[in-house]
Amino acid sequence: MAQNPETPPIDRLLAIMARLRDPEHGCEWDLAQSFETIAPYTIEEAYEVSDAIDRRDMDELRSELGDLLLQVVFHARMAEEAGQFSFDDVATAISDKMEARHPHIFGDQDGVMDSKRWEDLKAAEREQSGSTSAMDGVASALPALLRSEKLQKRAARVGFEWHDVKGPTDKLLEELQELDEASDEEKLLEAGDVLFVAVNIIRRYGVDAEQALKASNAKFERRFRAMEVLATADGHQFDRLSLDQQESYWQRVKLAEKQS
Repeated sequence: MAQNPETPPIDRLLAIMARLRDPEHGCEWDLAQSFETIAPYTIEEAYEVSDAIDRRDMDELRSELGDLLLQVVFHARMAEEAGQFSFDDVATAISDKMEARHPHIFGDQDGVMDSKRWEDLKAAEREQSGSTSAMDGVASALPALLRSEKLQKRAARVGFEWHDVKGPTDKLLEELQELDEASDEEKLLEAGDVLFVAVNIIRRYGVDAEQALKASNAKFERRFRAMEVLATADGHQFDRLSLDQQESYWQRVKLAEKQS
């Protein structure tokens, strides 16, 4: 397909996807896909966008955003083929939503858009769409920690919330005890309860649980890799060291981080 330099980039991308999905001349792989088979790729591409941002790699971010846009175009094309909606409908819907959620910019309302006002607008949208529960609209495919936080925020908006952080802190001790006493069949749910309450505590301190665990994961990986390097430099094979010896390297790495 020859590129017309006057063709807007988004139109070119839409035409490419239409060609790939052409029943007679399209790509076998693209034609075989469905919403369900493409969904995991959509999620993966969103994570790769996030990773590029974390690494502050703008060239990679440009590429990953393109990959993510392709996912939107792919889903929209399949929906158009089924007579459900088109890419233009998707763009129109999000444009309408953003204008409605910013009445102080696009409408005649004054004031500042704070978090409460934003949530109130979204709540009104859910009500207009026929929502019957405060839990409606929290996607089940979200990462578990993020979904836990969103569910708790929804509950808090209707008053189902401890008065202070002491409530969930006491509950955490209770849940840890229940996990310790749980049978093998019960451990999964009891462990989940521990994590759920931990998220509540973290949220009460104004910290994003998903980002907090992401930061701790990165810190642990960084320190572990540094321990392995130190052990190798000392002529040791890390996995053959005793726990006490490994712990000594951990402390060395922590001390080096503080000093730097």
